[in-house]
Amino acid sequence: MEGKSKNIRKMVRDGYAKVAQQGISCCSSGGCCLPSSTAHNISKTVGYSEEDISTVPDGAILGLGCGNPVAIASLQEGDVVLDLGSGAGFDVFLAAKKVGKTGHVIGVDMTQEMIDRAKNNARKGGYSNVEFRHGEIESIPVVDNSVDVIISNCVINLSPEKNKVFREAFRVLKPKGRLMVSDLVLIKNLPEAVKNSVEAYVGCLAGAEMKDAYLHCIEEAGFKDIRVVSQSGYPVDAMVIDTKIKEVENSIASIKVHAVKP
Repeated sequence: MEGKSKNIRKMVRDGYAKVAQQGISCCSSGGCCLPSSTAHNISKTVGYSEEDISTVPDGAILGLGCGNPVAIASLQEGDVVLDLGSGAGFDVFLAAKKVGKTGHVIGVDMTQEMIDRAKNNARKGGYSNVEFRHGEIESIPVVDNSVDVIISNCVINLSPEKNKVFREAFRVLKPKGRLMVSDLVLIKNLPEAVKNSVEAYVGCLAGAEMKDAYLHCIEEAGFKDIRVVSQSGYPVDAMVIDTKIKEVENSIASIKVHAVKP
């Protein structure tokens, strides 16, 4: 399992490094988005407003998300926020605006190219309350009990060890800290051809967990008040994958999940 996990991480890292270097949405690299649409349109489709999109630096929006966790995280002035899989910084910059100068937002990403891109975007935007750290979400480079809110957008589904991710999230949150993630889950099993597809994995599809199993991972980590805030279909027919669309139709859903560390 350890060898397989390393291979999956390398595959995902390489795929998103390409996205960061090319400065394009994931559409062009087999990612989870609409191949004929721009990153701007994808972001509006999954829940971002025109104001959200217009207030972040150019280059921060890559069309990699499946929802808008910032909108439902109830962020407050002074909060310390952690974004798991922060990419080019889109959600980090939106969170920074909400927490203000007395707050702080940390973005963690395992792809150095994304970290470099995000730091450049932060410089361009003049953000003084954000930082980006290179690391894996299965071993978060953040100290215990130090974060008020964790957000994540279409990233945890990519991890082959989701139970570790949620245990780490629990560790770094303060007591009463909140977890709010947008992610993709399965509502029925995928065909083996899709599970084994490198392109689909980087595209957020083959790594998705069954919904009940995903929620169970959160519960096992110690979280309480676990609830699915919303659930909607996701346009798998628009993903660039090497299998027949009908085989995966209606198999996947986009959910927003809230949980609290006691």
